[in-house]
Amino acid sequence: MMSTLQLFLNFFLHLDQQLTVLIATYGNWMYGILFLIIFCETGLVIFPFLPGDSLLFASGALAATTNNALNIHFLFLILVIASITGNTLNYFIGRWIGPKVFHSAQSWFFNKKHLEKTHAFYDRHGGKTIILARFIPIIRTFAPFVAGIGDMSRKQFLFYNVLSAFLWIGTLLYVSYWFGNIPFVKNNFSFVVIGIIVISLLPPAIEIIRQKR
Repeated sequence: MMSTLQLFLNFFLHLDQQLTVLIATYGNWMYGILFLIIFCETGLVIFPFLPGDSLLFASGALAATTNNALNIHFLFLILVIASITGNTLNYFIGRWIGPKVFHSAQSWFFNKKHLEKTHAFYDRHGGKTIILARFIPIIRTFAPFVAGIGDMSRKQFLFYNVLSAFLWIGTLLYVSYWFGNIPFVKNNFSFVVIGIIVISLLPPAIEIIRQKR
């Protein structure tokens, strides 16, 4: 039997095939499945490993290559809603449980020093924190939670949450939709998806190396 890690890697390595099968099997229910994945990835800190960038890229490309099995404009609309509502839930969870956790735990993440750094970071960078985080895996999932802990105002968070959702979903979906009909992308789709995953992981990897140095 395949291990969980092998199944996880297999899903990523053949993401285009997985989505094609799901589309053929579930039809219009696929919109709901994609909505749920993006909502959980952005809304629940326990699911930072779910595909985000690669899923959007694959979905946009497949919308261009599978005889309109997915409508790109409707897909954009529902995934923007999923992203906004997911981030909003994450933000309010941070506001609700964040302070309590800091009083009762001293783990790596729930640490007063990290709370102080979060306050300083948001004071220094403001709302662009939410925008930049959209394009960085793992950090994307934790950013709204930390914003809630750090008491970013609701108005400010709402503005940058909506703006960042349109930028993130719109950029990846429509760029991949445009790329979807390029012969090289069609013939090497799995490798292109892997490349997107690697590129998206570079910023946090560089940051970790920089901090260690």
